[in-house]
Amino acid sequence: MTSAKYDVLGIGNALFDVLVQTDEAFLGRHGMTKGGMALIDEARASAIYRDMGPATEMSGGSAANTIVGVANLGARAAYVGKVRNDQIGRLYTHDIRAAGVAFETKPAADGPATGCSYILVTPDGERTMNTYLGAAQELGPADIDAAEVAAAALLYLEGYLWDPKNAKEAFVKASAIAHDAGRQVALTLSDSFCVDRYRDEFLELMRNGTVDLVFANEAELHSLYQTSDFEGALKQLRLDARLAVVTRSEKGCVVVAKDGVTAVPAFPIEKIVDTTGAGDLFAAGFLFGLARGAGHEAAGRLGALAAAEVIQHIGARPQVSLKELAQQNGLPV
Repeated sequence: MTSAKYDVLGIGNALFDVLVQTDEAFLGRHGMTKGGMALIDEARASAIYRDMGPATEMSGGSAANTIVGVANLGARAAYVGKVRNDQIGRLYTHDIRAAGVAFETKPAADGPATGCSYILVTPDGERTMNTYLGAAQELGPADIDAAEVAAAALLYLEGYLWDPKNAKEAFVKASAIAHDAGRQVALTLSDSFCVDRYRDEFLELMRNGTVDLVFANEAELHSLYQTSDFEGALKQLRLDARLAVVTRSEKGCVVVAKDGVTAVPAFPIEKIVDTTGAGDLFAAGFLFGLARGAGHEAAGRLGALAAAEVIQHIGARPQVSLKELAQQNGLPV
């Protein structure tokens, strides 16, 4: 196996985040399911945006947030995602490159606008997402550079890629290239509603070895196995996945491997402000730990630290140096 140019390469839906703090009544008026992610069309996107109060706008997308976190910790990171060559697309490209991430995906010259996610944050910190995929759904197999994928020690894919057909094909192509190069492939299940849509396919990806590592939260795990029995679901996950991590909010996480289950506590926080990006940044810390050869417990602690930082402010990107934070807490960087 050749040495890696990148520690982690992420592939995902490139989306611009529009975040606003609001109340439960707003969700009710717009028929939103709290805590979930709904795919919307351009007309609904415009209607929601019109009704939103003053917003915080920044580059986002689940896998992109993870990759920015990986770079922030000091690893070599790259990202593949589709934007349109429009104002928001150019802003997106600038932002992710400025975060130290290699981003060379060719923007779409025409077609739908750069995708946006309209994120409503209620007073309890819970985020509810309404996603207009736009140009993100134009990502296809042609955007996968075999040399770039083969040059990354870890390939990280988001479950949301299963929504657009072309992106699904890009996902499968990238996974095959990574495995041919002797690399590891990780998948985040993304969202319990996403799992509801593609349960059988996600299970098949785990069972047939298309993915080596799976990230899920409790809701996604329960959806995957259609049970409310956490221990029972965990037992099944251990049979299906080579390695898996289940995040449990304030209860920390459990790392599920063939040789056992490791529980890792959450990092203490002062106040939850916005849970947007909690899972994304947890994955960043864990993947960074794996790339650095840390054990499962240390990787879990790095994930917990990164998640704790991001939920204490608005937005899904770190606002301080995660590398310095890790050093201050005696974690391997």
